[in-house]
Amino acid sequence: MHIKRLTIIGAVLGSMFLWAGSVAANERFTDLQHSKWAEDGIEYMAKRGTVAGYGNGKFKPAAPVTRAQAVTFMVRELYSQQLEKPVQGTTYGDVPPTHPFYREIAIAAKNGLASGFPDGTFHPDAPLSRAETAAFLTRAYLLVEGKQPANWSDTEKHWAAAPILIMSSNGLVGGYADGTYRPNRTVTRAEFAVFMSRVIRFEREAAIRAQDWDKLISYMTVSEQVGQMLMPDVRQWNGKVTTTVNDGLKSSIHDQDLGGLILFDKNIVDAKQVTTFTHNLQNEAGDIPLFLGIDQEGGVIKRIPGGTNLPGQMALGATGDAALAEAAGQLTGEELKALGLNLNFAPVLDINSNPDNPIIGMRSFGSSADLVTRFGLATIKGLRQSGVIAAVKHFPGHGDTTVDSHLGMPVLTHHRERLDAVELKPFQAAIENGVDMIMTAHIAFPAIDNEQVTSLKDGSRVPIPATLSKKVLTGLLREEMGYEGLIISDAFTMKAIAAHFGENKAVERAVSAGVDIILMPQDSEAAHQTLVNAVKDGTIPTQTIHASVKRILELKSKYGLFEPGPSLAQKLADLKQVIGTEEHRTVERKIAEKAVTLLASRDGLHPDPIHQGDRVVIVAAEEEQAKQLEKQLKQATDDLSFKTAISVIDQGQTNAAMQAINQADYVILASYQFRNVASQFGWNEVQSLIDEMNKRNKRYTLLSLGNPYEMVYLQNVRSALAVYGKQEPNTAAGTKVLLGQLEATGVLPVQTD
Repeated sequence: MHIKRLTIIGAVLGSMFLWAGSVAANERFTDLQHSKWAEDGIEYMAKRGTVAGYGNGKFKPAAPVTRAQAVTFMVRELYSQQLEKPVQGTTYGDVPPTHPFYREIAIAAKNGLASGFPDGTFHPDAPLSRAETAAFLTRAYLLVEGKQPANWSDTEKHWAAAPILIMSSNGLVGGYADGTYRPNRTVTRAEFAVFMSRVIRFEREAAIRAQDWDKLISYMTVSEQVGQMLMPDVRQWNGKVTTTVNDGLKSSIHDQDLGGLILFDKNIVDAKQVTTFTHNLQNEAGDIPLFLGIDQEGGVIKRIPGGTNLPGQMALGATGDAALAEAAGQLTGEELKALGLNLNFAPVLDINSNPDNPIIGMRSFGSSADLVTRFGLATIKGLRQSGVIAAVKHFPGHGDTTVDSHLGMPVLTHHRERLDAVELKPFQAAIENGVDMIMTAHIAFPAIDNEQVTSLKDGSRVPIPATLSKKVLTGLLREEMGYEGLIISDAFTMKAIAAHFGENKAVERAVSAGVDIILMPQDSEAAHQTLVNAVKDGTIPTQTIHASVKRILELKSKYGLFEPGPSLAQKLADLKQVIGTEEHRTVERKIAEKAVTLLASRDGLHPDPIHQGDRVVIVAAEEEQAKQLEKQLKQATDDLSFKTAISVIDQGQTNAAMQAINQADYVILASYQFRNVASQFGWNEVQSLIDEMNKRNKRYTLLSLGNPYEMVYLQNVRSALAVYGKQEPNTAAGTKVLLGQLEATGVLPVQTD
């Protein structure tokens, strides 16, 4: 029965081991109720794929661990890949080829993990002693003596005195209350799992302290390594929006060993909530902290609750003042860091040279490569000064496209010389100035990679987007442009990827092309397993994974993520000194006010003025926007009295607006064009209102709140301002100019001719 029992053990353990961190990680043991002290160690080693049970949820923690089992656990931990290769036989007389742990014992002998006895036997089925445990583990992990006192009364002359001292002096194993170690006492399966887990965690901690990332990677399972390369979004759980660390999120973090998460406004209630949320997320992360990222470009793309809402990148470009861009980057970083966020997907380095671009527009600094470069570098510098990582986007450049990559596949057909002179210029400058992270674009660039594949959407031939192109990411970005930092993909939920490529294949191809982190996979669990399998079957070389993980760990260390942070109570107490402070608001106002740009004027200097007693009609596409402008007009003046009225333009219907305009002395006509193709916007309706006001010689101002391309599509506009956003800082600055309290000194940062 004894031999039969061991055979069963071997069959169970052998069948459960496929790859470190895969099948065994799913096993849950039900017989640990009397071994709670060992539960964490057992589960940790099971998740690593090192120890396994007997099936049916049984681990048998109190059973003695045999020499063969102990060797097997160490081989699986240290030499798992050798288990898939032919092994040379052993010379042990009591370990025949039919022994269930024959391969493991042979590998252990080959690598010097364990030795036999003078008579040529190994005693594979003998229980392991505490002395042998110390000897096995110190030999396997090359441990050295530590600094903790370890003087046991019964080990001084024992054959294992040295390894026992090493283990004890590092706090990895203890003795008994009577001052003994009891070296010959049998070790249970629970004890051995705990001892192994302590050693591994000890070694990982030492690697982190020494910033020896190669060593740390050697102690990471494949699951942990590829998990570092995933950054999903935080989705609903049980039908509810996720704003706390719930059980579903905990499972995702632990089961997929996630290296990061991206937050959106759906995950944010207020500053205290998001600070608590990020703090608790990091507590779940274990010994490798999370990248916690967010899109805080400012302007139309904003997430900070109650924070400083900067006027946006195109507004910054219109100021002509790069020092303001640096200040904007720094205050944004300060607020993000206070909230527990360490990665900002900004600035946008796309050059918006195409008015028909439906997605970039005023998210760009402008249409000049030099302007975008100068302001992009300043913003990166500001973020870096605040201790927040800048992830610039969207490489190789999304500015001259007419398709939104959220919805389809843009193709940029420019020749290479044009790309070098325009699209690539700010990215090259950022690389030369040490930018830490670059986000890829789901855009095809035939001049760099003209490969096409069959679309899963409709069977057509589609070009390979930059995110999946080795020629773009490895050939161009790394080899030609000399980039050594992290490459992160744009979201994998976007249709440029999702519609044409199966996600699993796309994930595999992106990593093979050079992507270090997959952002927002549609199914992060499947993406994780895809990468584990790709490493296992050799589709993706381990060297590729190791290089990416090392870059990730280095960047986390560079920004102090491994360092212990303040307590949650301290973080919450500090929020008021950082989020939306008057100092930050002053920068916000200064940017907005310096950005206001005169687009059209009767005198060439000012927009049409508002006079005392005027009946001012505000015409906008949204009632909320019109009310905001009305409120700001009234707040901005004490010495100018006027009456206001609001009219909303319904699509295809201008009659009501016409009637309101007829009763007005002054008209503010608000225009907002964004997230659509400019040439296809409803300009006819706006033009008809302009024509009517011109005909009646009304005083008016066309107030551009979005992409400032009105002058391309409208004729005979006599008074117009651009403020580059419909947020309150932008519109407040615009109303001040209309009231004569401020000069419009901004310079249009895009070409409109």
